[in-house]
Amino acid sequence: MPDAFTVLWTHDTCRALRKAGRVGERPPVAFSGVHTSLPAWSGASAGDEVYALHVNRCEVFVVSRMRVLGIGRGDCCGTAPATWRDPAFPGHDDWSMLGAGGCGATAVHVDATPVDFDTRIPGDLLPELTWRNRRGQTRNLKFVVDGRLEHSVSLQGFYRLTPESADALAQLVENAP
Repeated sequence: MPDAFTVLWTHDTCRALRKAGRVGERPPVAFSGVHTSLPAWSGASAGDEVYALHVNRCEVFVVSRMRVLGIGRGDCCGTAPATWRDPAFPGHDDWSMLGAGGCGATAVHVDATPVDFDTRIPGDLLPELTWRNRRGQTRNLKFVVDGRLEHSVSLQGFYRLTPESADALAQLVENAP
């Protein structure tokens, strides 16, 4: 059975998506990295789902649900850079704000839902969301107060959801207008 993960898209990333007119479009690619500036999609493989989340004014939104098709440079990525000045993934310039320029960036090809900033995770669901590590230990979100996320630190990174939480987010995305 495929796994599901979350990744937090920052205000800068979401602002760049809006500015580039990508709202309503389906990203064909996202990027994984080796530096803390770009979350490493470690543990993800083809068939897994990744929920891109965004926190705005203490509310959490699902921006896109992405099913991983493959990880690594494909023909669609364009020519690999010859120097550090060259774009890393010229074939994906339209989506470079998702981390193409990140340290050690790797292309993650995805089949995604359109970018949308309206799918809010209800406040009563936030304390119920659970993630598990490779050893099977689980954790919930920290800093949830009265259905609002006061600090996003426990979302920063790339984390595996429990099957129940993955189902809850899938249902939320499927029922979104």
